[in-house]
Amino acid sequence: MSMFASVLNTKLRRELWQMRGQVFAIALVIAGGVAVCVMSLLNYSSLSATRAQYYEQYRFAEVFVGLKRAPAHVLEEVASVPGVGAVSARVEGGAKLDIPGFDDPVSAHLVSLPKSGQPDVNRIFVREGRLPASGRSREVALIGSFAEAHGLGPGDRFDAIINGRQQMLTVSGVVESPEFIYVIPPGGMLPDFKRYGVLWMNEEGLGAAMDMKGAFNSLVLQVQSGYPVASVIDALDRLLDRYGAAGAFGREDQFSHRFLTDELSQLKTMATVFPLIFMSVAMFLLNVVITRLISTQRDIIAVLKAFGYSNRDIAAHYSQLVLAIAVLGLVLGLLIGFWLGHGLGEMYMQYYRFPRLLFRINPWWIALLAGITLLVAWLGGWRAIRQAAMLPPAEAMRPEGPAKFRITLAEKLLSGIRFSQPSRMIVRQTMRRPVRTLFSMLGVAMATGIIMVGNFQFDSVTLMVHAQFARVQQQDLSAALIDPVNSAVLFGMSRQPGIRYAEGRRTVSARLVSEHREWRTAITGIPREARLQHIIDANLEPVPLPERGLLLTDFLARKLAVSPGDRLDIEILEGDRRWITTTVAGVTSEFIGVGAYMSLDGLNRALGDGPLVNQILMNVDPARADSVYRELRETPKVLGIAIRQAMLDSFYETLAKTFLTFTFFSSLLGGVIAFGVIYNTVRISLAEKGRELASLRVLGYTHNEIAHILLGEMAVLLVLGIPLGWLIGDGLAILLITAMQTELYRVPLIVTAQTLGISAAAVVLSAVASGVIAWWRLRNLDLVAVLKTRE
Repeated sequence: MSMFASVLNTKLRRELWQMRGQVFAIALVIAGGVAVCVMSLLNYSSLSATRAQYYEQYRFAEVFVGLKRAPAHVLEEVASVPGVGAVSARVEGGAKLDIPGFDDPVSAHLVSLPKSGQPDVNRIFVREGRLPASGRSREVALIGSFAEAHGLGPGDRFDAIINGRQQMLTVSGVVESPEFIYVIPPGGMLPDFKRYGVLWMNEEGLGAAMDMKGAFNSLVLQVQSGYPVASVIDALDRLLDRYGAAGAFGREDQFSHRFLTDELSQLKTMATVFPLIFMSVAMFLLNVVITRLISTQRDIIAVLKAFGYSNRDIAAHYSQLVLAIAVLGLVLGLLIGFWLGHGLGEMYMQYYRFPRLLFRINPWWIALLAGITLLVAWLGGWRAIRQAAMLPPAEAMRPEGPAKFRITLAEKLLSGIRFSQPSRMIVRQTMRRPVRTLFSMLGVAMATGIIMVGNFQFDSVTLMVHAQFARVQQQDLSAALIDPVNSAVLFGMSRQPGIRYAEGRRTVSARLVSEHREWRTAITGIPREARLQHIIDANLEPVPLPERGLLLTDFLARKLAVSPGDRLDIEILEGDRRWITTTVAGVTSEFIGVGAYMSLDGLNRALGDGPLVNQILMNVDPARADSVYRELRETPKVLGIAIRQAMLDSFYETLAKTFLTFTFFSSLLGGVIAFGVIYNTVRISLAEKGRELASLRVLGYTHNEIAHILLGEMAVLLVLGIPLGWLIGDGLAILLITAMQTELYRVPLIVTAQTLGISAAAVVLSAVASGVIAWWRLRNLDLVAVLKTRE
């Protein structure tokens, strides 16, 4: 038996070497699926492990509370609430900064630090320098993203306007915080490291600047293990309501944590959807290759069985062939996946502010992936392996019976066309083996579909940019105010030099409740005659504001399980914390963020206020933009300024960069799969038709004519397979964008002629490259060896 095994192992090694081109091409298909899976899993597990360790080590809060003002002694009452563990009271505020060498407006969020330096909750990681010293009210620590964007470090100085008062601040250190892993400006959805940062000051300095001596306006706390967070939140709301609390909320509603969670969920989706597509193609391709290989080895199987090899030996031999290819693909995929995963992880670190990234992946996930890969590969060849094992020796010694000759329907329909003889052969070979033709066509279609899935997202990002920054936002800049003001201020604003047009809107924090579902967000009141911001539908057409009721984005409507006409309870998290009941007037579409909209008059009326606004949108004269920025920076009531072009730049530098990088890798691997599919189809056809093509050469056909027969069949498969691939790609794209929807963004399905052309061109180029290889092999065809009669 050992001699038998040795002979089969020798045969296996020789066949793997003789088929090295096909083996490598199939291995690349498998490697593509494994690499995408490993890349996603590595980033998912690394970010998850890093976040978990960071949260635990630096005591990230589980409950957050914002207030107007509470005296310091209230902290003792908070600490006595059942379930409350560690708690930190602090002062928070806003500032406008004047950074040397940077003319655009810059705003910052200020957080106080206790006298001891490190707070009990949301502790600070010091990357460089130190925390502000007690008694030094002009020292600040900067978050790393802001410091890096402006090249600031310990000892640098800049001016700041805090609560209407200007003062010079000195940088004591560069730090990070688990509370600000993902740094977002107020009311924004994207980070802007140059124009928005987080600063920490000691409590004496910030308390004095914000008129909060002996008081606090923010609480962060941890909950005792096993105690319900919801119960602690309810108790805090009752206790702190008299101090103007905006409603306690849990970690799941904290901006930074929520967006990072969305990103992790998307990586988890990528780790399942893409590999599923790639593995399906690999399984199909292996089935085709092994089936055709075995059909060319009928005589060899017969000889093996005549020499005493059992069905089990034959099955084991061909199983080893399949598994050897799968192992090669698995190893390649693991190496490529780890390499790409490290590169993508380093890119995530540019805007996810961790002290460092822990590259971790569960070994059991790798083991499971390896097991699935080998199983999928073996299942791909199982049918062919079983047929080889069950083939009776006497039948195997005979060549396959000739196909039944008949004129096919296609030949009848095309009988009026004067084809050349090689072209007639192509039509007959294609139509007389419809199952084989169908499978080959599906291989081409799947290759086309995979490339299309990788490329359609570039068009989607373009549409997202156009919708958000051309159709929705048409202002040059917006100014957020500290407190709502009468809309009459807009008339004075419009008359200022450099401001061409100004309009106001109002946003209020709110909790939307529908039965047991709730969502914490902001309601935006927009004037009916708005010219600078619009609400659009799925067709990018403006949606008129309803007379009454609330407009919701489709993502938010699904989360709350509501539709037009349903009633919705709203808790306003500002002012007197009143409850409002309204109806859902309509559902619209947005690609970035989630929103709830009302008419400005309707919102103010529901809140019992007059014509108030707390945001001003403006179009400015580009030639006088710097003076407008300077004027707004010096206006006391202005909290911060957002420039539309800066938001667009931020979109491309953060969200689009990571999204399109992942897409690029996927497209590249999709191209590899396309080449693998096409190359194997051509090589298998060449192996099957070698005898026939050599016979035609003996009969006088030229090299170009037999190449026409072989490659012409491939051309027919391309013509039929590429349009089918577009349909398959469209379906896969719908599956992908459905699985990738998050609060941060929803990828629209947009497939342009360019995307279709790129996917078709990639497949055609793969076919051309494969055809050149086949053409060269035809030139070196050994007519004597090929024409030897098989007895």
